Amino acid sequence: MSDETVPDRGRESGGTAHSPGTRRPGGRTARTRAAVRDAVLAGLTEHGYPGLTVEYVAAHSGVHKTTLYRRWKDIEGLVADALDLAGEDSWVPPDTGSLEGDLRALAQEVVVSFTDPAVAASGSAMIAAAFQSERAADALRDYYTERFARCEALVERAVRRGELAAEPDAAAEAGATPHCGIDAGALVRSVSAPLFFRLFITREPVDDTVAEQAVAATLAAAHAGAFTVVGRADASSGASS
Repeated sequence: MSDETVPDRGRESGGTAHSPGTRRPGGRTARTRAAVRDAVLAGLTEHGYPGLTVEYVAAHSGVHKTTLYRRWKDIEGLVADALDLAGEDSWVPPDTGSLEGDLRALAQEVVVSFTDPAVAASGSAMIAAAFQSERAADALRDYYTERFARCEALVERAVRRGELAAEPDAAAEAGATPHCGIDAGALVRSVSAPLFFRLFITREPVDDTVAEQAVAATLAAAHAGAFTVVGRADASSGASS
């Protein structure tokens, strides 16, 4: 087992040291961080958050526990960084050529991610950890916030294709200068929300039928303008008469 020390960014750049979970350069440091992340996920899956220990992570990552304590401080730091690292992947939202197809693909990703035995356990364990650790909850929130931000492109494409209205007729007819947009985050969340509710609140099964219902409901709401944000340009700029 190696006693590999993860270098502080502050020491490398001449600034102050960053807290555990901040992004760091590649090479041996990245490999160490990935090994620790994999060990954390394995431990959460096997023992849950209450049973995860620094000793377990050390034994399964090959990183000495003194290094783990020095760099990540405690279990909360290890779990938070595992989520932070998961958010650094190259995932992009689907691009099927239609809003309906994109939303259906997103919904199916959720179903597979939490029902396929090969991948479901680690994701469920991470979410369970967020109910028991405030730092894990913050990291999970940041992870999904970043994921939904990537999905803004999905909505922008739908607007360009004319599948979603960018300017409500009522505002234009009233003579106002519309300042309009689609709340992409709310739209995408409305697809996954009923699936997560079944998975983690009511503990009901989810399948393609449930996913299709979520997509249909979201499309109906989107076409009804439920996710359209409308304001006045003069008000938003703070101009006064």
